[in-house]
Amino acid sequence: MLATLLLVAAEVVGGFLGRSVALLNDAVHNLSDVPALGISWLAMHWAQRPADSEKTYGYHRAGTLAAFTNAIVLVILSLWLGYEAIERLRSPVDVIESWMIWTSVAALAVNGGITLALVRGRNDLNLRSILIHNFGDALSNIAIIGGAIAIRLTGAHWIDPLLGLAIGLLVLWSSIGILRESSHILLEGRPREMHVEEVARAMLTIDNVHEVHDLHIWSLGGGHNALSLHARIPDMHMDECERILICIQEKAAKDFGIDHTTVQLERAGLPARSGYVMPEPAKKT
Repeated sequence: MLATLLLVAAEVVGGFLGRSVALLNDAVHNLSDVPALGISWLAMHWAQRPADSEKTYGYHRAGTLAAFTNAIVLVILSLWLGYEAIERLRSPVDVIESWMIWTSVAALAVNGGITLALVRGRNDLNLRSILIHNFGDALSNIAIIGGAIAIRLTGAHWIDPLLGLAIGLLVLWSSIGILRESSHILLEGRPREMHVEEVARAMLTIDNVHEVHDLHIWSLGGGHNALSLHARIPDMHMDECERILICIQEKAAKDFGIDHTTVQLERAGLPARSGYVMPEPAKKT
């Protein structure tokens, strides 16, 4: 965060001295990284905390909540950047290209280093929101450098606000995907890579499981998924019931990566009363 604050200060100074709206917009963009990094750092530490009597599933969604918050901030910021760029397009201002170039080179070194450091964690939604954010910063730095060179060669000062508008659109595009995915998890949506019918059919391959219904799958965040279902089995000894229960849990973990499974066993042959997710209970064919 210290490197980001120093970068913001450098871009603000360079933006004012160079009269570049693109640099100032990028400084505001980088300034948004400070709360984003702070929230994400706290979220990663919270996610490691064990479950307790209040948060019975643990704190895995702390990272998802941080990503959702960051995405909202980015959407608002991108709209503001776009407005400022359009205003400057209407009234172009002469810029000092040398300030744009050297300030952006320094910013590129910082943002590029942060992006490379986060590549390994790109599968985590929280870290991916930061990765996309910093990757967008690095791209905007490259664009500003190229724009400054083009302005020096052509004298077209409208390039600067056009770059500012492009940066705003880039931020908006990258943040909408994070907002959509994080809200899906917070609303307990089904993990994208899983399908209810597929999971139900897999459970029916277990011996003595005659019917599966009331099946729900949701993400706890941080790569942790949960499953609950009702399984109908014949009348049998408790030891056999325990074996079936273990088989269901093992299949959920091995085939679908589900690490929290809750199963309600019922006697086969009872009338169907389920109206959730699968109005027609999945049965063996």
